[in-house]
Amino acid sequence: MEIQEKLKELRDLIEYHRRKYYLDDAPEITDFEFDRLYRELEDLERLHPELDDPNSPTKRVGGTVAEKFDKYRHTVPLKSLRDVFSMDELQQFLADTEGNGQYTVEPKIDGLSVALQYENGRFINGATRGDGTVGEDVSDNLRTVRSIPMSIPYKGRLIVRGEVYMPRSSFEKLNAEREENGEALFANPRNAAAGSLRQLDSSITAKRGLDILIFNLQDCDRSFETHSDTLDFIRDQGFPTVNYRIETDFAGISSQIEAIDVSREALPFDIDGAVIKINDLERRTELGENTNTPKWAVAYKYPPEQKKTKLLDIVCQIGRTGVLTPNAVLEPVKLAGTTVSRATLHNIDNIHSKDIRIGDTVVVQKAGEIIPEVVMTVTDDDHAKREIYRMPTSCPVCGEAVVRFEGEAKTQCTNVACPAQIRRRIEHFASKDCMDIDGMGPSAVAALLDAGLIGSYTDLYTLKTEDVASLERFGEKSATNLIDSIERSKTAGLARLIFALGIPNIGEKAAKSLATAFLDLEKLFDADIETLTAIDDFGQITAAAVVNFFSHEQTRKIVDALKQAGVEMTLEQNEDQDKRFAGMTFVLTGTLPTLKRAEASEIIERFGGKTASSVSKKTTYVLAGDEAGSKLDKAKALGITIIDEATFMEMTK
Repeated sequence: MEIQEKLKELRDLIEYHRRKYYLDDAPEITDFEFDRLYRELEDLERLHPELDDPNSPTKRVGGTVAEKFDKYRHTVPLKSLRDVFSMDELQQFLADTEGNGQYTVEPKIDGLSVALQYENGRFINGATRGDGTVGEDVSDNLRTVRSIPMSIPYKGRLIVRGEVYMPRSSFEKLNAEREENGEALFANPRNAAAGSLRQLDSSITAKRGLDILIFNLQDCDRSFETHSDTLDFIRDQGFPTVNYRIETDFAGISSQIEAIDVSREALPFDIDGAVIKINDLERRTELGENTNTPKWAVAYKYPPEQKKTKLLDIVCQIGRTGVLTPNAVLEPVKLAGTTVSRATLHNIDNIHSKDIRIGDTVVVQKAGEIIPEVVMTVTDDDHAKREIYRMPTSCPVCGEAVVRFEGEAKTQCTNVACPAQIRRRIEHFASKDCMDIDGMGPSAVAALLDAGLIGSYTDLYTLKTEDVASLERFGEKSATNLIDSIERSKTAGLARLIFALGIPNIGEKAAKSLATAFLDLEKLFDADIETLTAIDDFGQITAAAVVNFFSHEQTRKIVDALKQAGVEMTLEQNEDQDKRFAGMTFVLTGTLPTLKRAEASEIIERFGGKTASSVSKKTTYVLAGDEAGSKLDKAKALGITIIDEATFMEMTK
């Protein structure tokens, strides 16, 4: 037998057994026999590199390292779904659509949406959803997902859409490994899946145990009558597909939604709802689509799962700005697919309003399916005997007195040299929206702190390439790249620097306002409440936070050190700069066709305007996109001028 034929035979055989194992749950050979076939293919490919095939089963271990992902324009847009949160909303959807008697009901997988393209029976490429029109080409990483077939029986053009997810077992294993290595934990399986699929090194993706379920046929050069027909066809091609039920009325649909909800805990993956779609494809075409959502489908979102457990203790965690956040230490409980032993209590006002006391039985849920929180306490006969919780009067880490500003719920350690704040402050300082130091993520910060090379973010500017290269997680090239990025950050600009300092209550927008108002960081040391409250959107609380921050001797030392390092601390204003939007306030609502909100806001600010989160009589324009909500209604009621993206872009020419 010729080598080329032998290679094809081995690849087809391995692909066959992959399908029997992953899709049919009916393996015909042992793991040992499968590994033997795999090794035989590896050896043969090693001897004949000229016959390399990017879709070979051996490519599933990864190994390709990209500098960045190429952009990928979807031939068929990957639209999102409109959410409904009640049975009344669901009934309205059914009344509006009249789906010719049939709807499919499917679980809504909580993962990362991707499109997979095949031609002549072979996997060509795959991309993330991105903004629905343009995503990222992550083909090499998708090849490592073993349940994605690299070849299929159908030889025509085919594009399918699916949800890449991380099974709960893989998520728990990954977080256990990261905890052991001192790395930051992933918040939930969805975040872990997204982070894993977007690794530049595909061999890392291969180790993360990702899986996929296909839920839609995007494009195909053969026709179908129903959505269920397409799912059956897709499964016949070797894809794992979502389970579906066909229902004909509200009673059947609502019953199936409840059945999926009941089964959530037994599933190996997270779901956050059920998807209801018209089954008849011709009826879908008649109904059409909105700009970003189809009219023929909705996602019914489940309320957060709640569980009861015992509150063992309350401990305070110190954030990067020194805020003390009380956290509940709980008897471990299984919640939304993960074991929860801690939950946020937000602040002391929340604790007192809910009368939460150590020793109580409490109800916990995951806010937005991510962060565990205590919803309420379940009072019993002993509740009144338990002590009312009080916040500490000094920082649990540095011992400095903590303060609570008038009118605020948060308690804060204002010592900028507090060790508990150092790591988080450095991470914030180096982050993309601040000084944008590439390569200075949580693991790099931890490694530099552990080695004693830095003790604050000012020390970043004293690092030497040889010191960084000597660390276990760095090499000569990565160390050089990091030092170069640190050097570039010196010219990040005054607004980014102010935001990077981590001043309480000062976000990205407020930092830009301070930079524009003062033009020089040094002037903030002399700023008073009256001057600061004269700035738009600056109230007494924000102004007091700025004054307090710049009154500390430690802040003086930090700024002097940054100045000594050569960090740019002034803002040069161009007198000829176009300020056509000066004095105007824009409110953004809905989804714009091509611009993200952050991009539109940046354009507005560049031309001297500002954005606000709510509509008032002071609003100049409301920039409205698809599915604009109550802000649009209020603008109409107040007679505010409403513009679309096309009009807005004309205004910027």
